[in-house]
Amino acid sequence: MSPIAMGGPALFIGGETYVALVRPRLDPADPGVRRAADEVGVSPEEFAGPGDVWALMLDWADDEHGEGGGFELPGLRDIEAEDFAERLRAALTAGGRFTVEAGAVLRLDARPVGEDYAFTARITPPDGDAEAFLILETDPVPLAALLADLEEFRGSLA
Repeated sequence: MSPIAMGGPALFIGGETYVALVRPRLDPADPGVRRAADEVGVSPEEFAGPGDVWALMLDWADDEHGEGGGFELPGLRDIEAEDFAERLRAALTAGGRFTVEAGAVLRLDARPVGEDYAFTARITPPDGDAEAFLILETDPVPLAALLADLEEFRGSLA
């Protein structure tokens, strides 16, 4: 998914089942944002927030865990998100199986599937204990598309 679609930098890893590192930027003038702000009783500017808080989003569908979720990553800086993207890009271009981590909240175990890559994501919420984690298997992603998404993501951080 394009960073522009999120209104800020966004890196989606997977297909219908995915994990995403995003820094959404909401527009207070957007009618949907205005409606949502009105529903919760705050100004559109307050609802939109500063647009500098990173989040980890997850989407899956199974009977045990529901259909997705996510959480904020307070304190995550753009430089750390870029470092994660660069380490992921370097590992993908080297080929083979690998593991890359984004702090304590995300570990990606990657494996080639033909010309694609599939990921097993281990997600630990920042306010949870190390035992409160979720394992998510992403859909395979074409390597070329993932490398292009990584470059677009890194460019959106500049």
